[in-house]
Amino acid sequence: MPLIIQKGGKMNLVDRAKNILLSPKSEWEVIKGETVSNNDLFTKYALLLAAIPSIAGFIGYSIFGISLGPFGHYSVPIGSGILWMVLDYVLTLAGVFLVAFIMDALAPSFGSTKDMNASLKVVVFSYTAIWVAGIFHIIPYIGILAILGLYSLYLLYLGMGTVKEVPKEKLLGYYIIVLIASLVVYFIIGAIVGGIAFAGMYTAGM
Repeated sequence: MPLIIQKGGKMNLVDRAKNILLSPKSEWEVIKGETVSNNDLFTKYALLLAAIPSIAGFIGYSIFGISLGPFGHYSVPIGSGILWMVLDYVLTLAGVFLVAFIMDALAPSFGSTKDMNASLKVVVFSYTAIWVAGIFHIIPYIGILAILGLYSLYLLYLGMGTVKEVPKEKLLGYYIIVLIASLVVYFIIGAIVGGIAFAGMYTAGM
């Protein structure tokens, strides 16, 4: 039975996140067969989980700050931190849509079919690990643990093969190209967010 189907009128986000992380192979099969609108993918899942790393990063680096040992303690100014948090959150969601769009546009070249809903399913649910692991940014000392979000790379590979129904002999090539596109998209997003949010700090320092 699809675990994301509404329970009490709301999407069961907790069950989906838990199952995609702990039993991804079987959960992708569930995802493949269920009907979830693009709107629900964002409003009942992505909008909620994508907020975790953005909020945690703001709290960690603007509220708690970073110890510089003998050089003292540093916190990102609240104003810059809030601007970074908002931009990071909004552009991350835009990036999800863009990566799904790229995945869908490339689908016919790798034996799959164009289906934006299926592509959004793959991208949104595969990013679960990145978003959940983002909670570690709330304490800068353990922020390195956010690297556990790399598990999303594996989830993306499984999801593409199952939901997009890519022929096995073409899956690796398709995956690599989508992965490269994802890295480029998020490198650009990071540059934009950092450039805008911290431009004032840099100018003041100069």
